[in-house]
Amino acid sequence: MSANFFRPLFTLFVFVFTLSACQTTQKFVDRGDYDGAIDFCIRKIEGKKNKKTEYVQGLELAFKKAQTRDLATVENLMAANRPEYWERINEIHCNIQYRQEHIMPLTPLRAKDGYTAHFDFVDIAKLENESRTRAAEYLYQEAQTLIVRAERGDRQAARNAYYKLTDLEKRYFRSYRDKDVLKKQARDLGTAKILFEMANSAPRILPAGFNERVMNISKYDLDSEWKSYYFKPEDGTQFDYKVVLNISNIDISPERVHERSYTDEKEIEDGWDYVLDSKGNVLKDSLGNDVKTPRFVRIRADVLEVFQSKATRLGARVEIYDAYKNTLLNSRDLSAEVLFENYASTFQGDRRALSAGSLNRIGNAPQPFPTDENMLMQAADRLKPNLRDELRGNNVIQ
Repeated sequence: MSANFFRPLFTLFVFVFTLSACQTTQKFVDRGDYDGAIDFCIRKIEGKKNKKTEYVQGLELAFKKAQTRDLATVENLMAANRPEYWERINEIHCNIQYRQEHIMPLTPLRAKDGYTAHFDFVDIAKLENESRTRAAEYLYQEAQTLIVRAERGDRQAARNAYYKLTDLEKRYFRSYRDKDVLKKQARDLGTAKILFEMANSAPRILPAGFNERVMNISKYDLDSEWKSYYFKPEDGTQFDYKVVLNISNIDISPERVHERSYTDEKEIEDGWDYVLDSKGNVLKDSLGNDVKTPRFVRIRADVLEVFQSKATRLGARVEIYDAYKNTLLNSRDLSAEVLFENYASTFQGDRRALSAGSLNRIGNAPQPFPTDENMLMQAADRLKPNLRDELRGNNVIQ
C-alpha cells in the first residue's frame, strides 16, 4: 500500500485524539472541577517540548475560572465579617497558593503553534498569612471560652477546647501564645478521674494479698483518652467517679473423691485354626494350600478410677458512684470460676482391652487438692479480664 493511503487515516486519528482531549478538559470544567482540569492539563504538557494548544488553552481557562470562583468566595466570606469563617478563608487561600505554585514553573507557557497563555497570579503569601493568623486567633479565643465553661464543671467543653488547640497547632502555628499551657489545662479539666477501690461483703475473709492481686490490673488497660484511673487517693486530687469492686459471694465446694470400678472388654484376633473337611483332614484350597481361619478371643481389664474435684466460684459486683454526690450510678455483676479435676486410674487384666479414654488416665496419680486460698487467687486472676472489659465498655463514666 502507498503512503498516500495512510495519510488520511493518520490525519483522522490526530483529529479524533485532539477532539477527545478537548472534550476531557471541558468535562472537568463543565462540572466545576477546575483544579481537576488543571491537573489533567499539566500532566499532558509537563516536560514536553511541543505543547498542544488545546492543553495550554485548557489550563489557562481552568485557572481563570478557579481563581475567579475562589477569590469571589473569599470576598463574600469576608464581607459577612464572621470570625468563624477565617478557617474556610485560609483553606481557600492555601488552595490558591498550591494552584499558583503548581503553574508558575511552567510559565511562560507557549503552545507549539505559538499561542501564549496568560495567568493572573495574586500575591497570595500575604493574604494566606493574614487568614492563617485570624483563623488561629479564632480557635484560640474559642478554646479560652470553652475552658471557662470547663472550669464550671463541663468536661466536654474542656475536650472541645483541647481539640481546637490541637487543630490550631496542626494547621496554623506549632507555637502560639500560651497554647501549650491552655492545652495542658484543657486536658486536665477534660479527663475524668476515677478512683478504684475494693470491698468485701461476702461472709468470708479473703486471703492475704487478694486485694493486691485484683488491683494489680494494669492502669494502661483501663485508661483511655479521657479517662484516668487511680488505685489510691492522692492529696489534692478531686475524683469525678469512684469504682468499687465489691466481692459479694464466695463459694468453695468440699474436696470430693469419687471411685468408680468398671471393666473394659474387647474381642481380638489371637492366632488361627486349620479348617477340617468332613473326614477330619485339613482342607485345601484350589492351589493346594492349607485353609486357615482366624481365632478370636475375648479379653478384659478391670479398671479402678479415682476422680478428684473441687470448685470455687467468686461473685462480685462492680459499682460506679458519682464521687461528688456519692450516689450510685450503675452496678453490674461479675463472676469467675476455678475448677480442679483430676483422674487417676489403675487396672488389672489385659492392657489391650483398655479403651482410649481409659488409656489416657492409666498411670495418673492422685494429686493434692489446691488450698482454698490458692483457688481464690486463681479466681482473682480470672476476674481481672472481665473487670477490665466491663470498665472499658461502660458508658456511665463520661
